[in-house]
Amino acid sequence: MLQTKSLLLAITLVTSAAFGQQKTITVYTTAANTQLRLNENGKLNFSPGRQPFETEPFVLVDPAATFQSIVGIGGALTDASAETFAKIPKEKQQELMKAYYSTTTGIGYTLARTNIMSCDFSSGSYSYIQEGDAALKTFSVAHDEQYKIPLIKQAMAAAGPGLKLFVSPWSPPAFMKDNNSVTGGGKLKPEFAQAWANFYVKFIRTYEAKGIPVWGLSVQNEPMAKQKWESCIYSADDERDFIKNQLGPTLVKAGMQDKKLIAWDHNRDLIYQRASTILHDPAAAKYVWGIGFHWYETWTGDPMMFHNVALTHAAFPNTNLIFTEGCKEKFSFDSLHAWSLGERYGYSMINDFNDGAAGWTDWNILLDENGGPNHVGNFCFAPVHADTRTGELIYTNAFYYIGHFSKFVRPGAKRIAISTNRVALQSTAFVNKDGSIVVIVMNTTDRPVSYQLMLKGQSAATESLPHSIATLIIK
Repeated sequence: MLQTKSLLLAITLVTSAAFGQQKTITVYTTAANTQLRLNENGKLNFSPGRQPFETEPFVLVDPAATFQSIVGIGGALTDASAETFAKIPKEKQQELMKAYYSTTTGIGYTLARTNIMSCDFSSGSYSYIQEGDAALKTFSVAHDEQYKIPLIKQAMAAAGPGLKLFVSPWSPPAFMKDNNSVTGGGKLKPEFAQAWANFYVKFIRTYEAKGIPVWGLSVQNEPMAKQKWESCIYSADDERDFIKNQLGPTLVKAGMQDKKLIAWDHNRDLIYQRASTILHDPAAAKYVWGIGFHWYETWTGDPMMFHNVALTHAAFPNTNLIFTEGCKEKFSFDSLHAWSLGERYGYSMINDFNDGAAGWTDWNILLDENGGPNHVGNFCFAPVHADTRTGELIYTNAFYYIGHFSKFVRPGAKRIAISTNRVALQSTAFVNKDGSIVVIVMNTTDRPVSYQLMLKGQSAATESLPHSIATLIIK
């Protein structure tokens, strides 16, 4: 609590001092039907402002009102990404690493996720142990050493020491489940709960021995989805009991109590039900750092369901919320340049951060020209695709939309209050630890919107282009 108060005081002092100086606003924009792709395209200056009339669009930023701290923004380093990465020329590999992880020429990713054993975005199902080996004597990550571990190490080298990696299982080994298969759902057999908890520790130790620090882990990817690929079902009670009786104590016993344990790791639609079941039980809640969530809601009335995220944050303000996976499904090569791809990311990120998310993780950083590889035909979009036939990298506008956040909102930033009087101006704002203020404004309409950016009695006139996203940096 003392550290938090000190940080808030420091932010207040820095921003207060800045208000006595001339502030510059640098604008970066990505817009449809233009060449703008996260390009700097102008500078603004504040002048004394006035009370706006109702007819005058504005975006008001209030750095005195602060909310959650940001842990990072990034994407997943899956088998599919790693296998595709290995197929492109070395110069394209270097280009991709700089594009994602450089803070100067790229978009500065600081968060990463990878799969424990196989998932749908693997070329096939595989295990780290021989079937029936509950003692884990045959444990080996040799499979990962061909593609995935080299990719993770290159990402770490490109990002520097600040890259946070969390890991997620899609299924326990088949013999530990009541359906005797890694696919098709099934549940963890009670007699293997401890062996499965030991498995997480074994994996983390093995990866760390290979020079890959693990920041956190989730209990189970999508625990309420019976999939044709790797999956395992946990009810809210099941996950709560596994955390408090096996996984939590096992992590502590192994000296891994500092690892960030993430529960749920599934869609926004059931996030509050899962969080309330787990976090109202002190014996389970004490092990949980955060609640993870995805965007693949099945209720068609509201495909985003952000209100459930906001409710969870309001009810459990001391538990972190983290977006752990999202991508556009049903891949089509002809749709790689559809503007809706990026706008879905912008819409989700603005609302998730405004509703309390402390981190945001995209799904695969790279897929091939078919939206894979994927061993069950569940082909999807990624921000960047490689045409392995030509070696070309194809950057979708989703890459730039994510970059409007990840490049400028750095770990340790705090979200601050922002208000607008126009639905067309979707927005969020942050203050970084260096005192710089980051304002993100998105316009998904067909028309430009002129508005006043307002801050502490000052204002600057600007315009939001049609189908655009802009980041305004105030220093």
